[in-house]
Amino acid sequence: AAALRADEPWYPAAEAALDALAAGRGFAEVADALAPLAYGRWDAAAQAHRAASASEKNAEAAAAFHGDGAFDPAATRAALTELAAPVLVLAGEWDGGPNPAHAEEVAGFFPHGVRQVQPRAGHFPWLDDPEWFVRRVAGFLAQD
Repeated sequence: AAALRADEPWYPAAEAALDALAAGRGFAEVADALAPLAYGRWDAAAQAHRAASASEKNAEAAAAFHGDGAFDPAATRAALTELAAPVLVLAGEWDGGPNPAHAEEVAGFFPHGVRQVQPRAGHFPWLDDPEWFVRRVAGFLAQD
């Protein structure tokens, strides 16, 4: 997904940060350079969202999220296949996680899973094109 943004002025720094991450640097060391990759547009709204993100996180919950034993993939997949409710898996076209292909895979875990890909959106699609996002989510929720 990152390479789709190669024409952006911030991309060389983000690419170098991705290389550093792959070489073993800690995420915290490169997070600022990677931040634009999470957004469809690296504009004032995205930058304000990023600046506020630290104050909007629950550090205790975040620390436990990927803790030992937090995930049992086989048990999770088995449980998802039993969910009778419709499920919308929405991915931004430029999101690295979940990227559109992974979102399709996740939607496939559910008997009634549907994937939607928001064009030119990153990990925060409601910022990138709020109207598109609201139309898709509201339309999905309005289904019988």
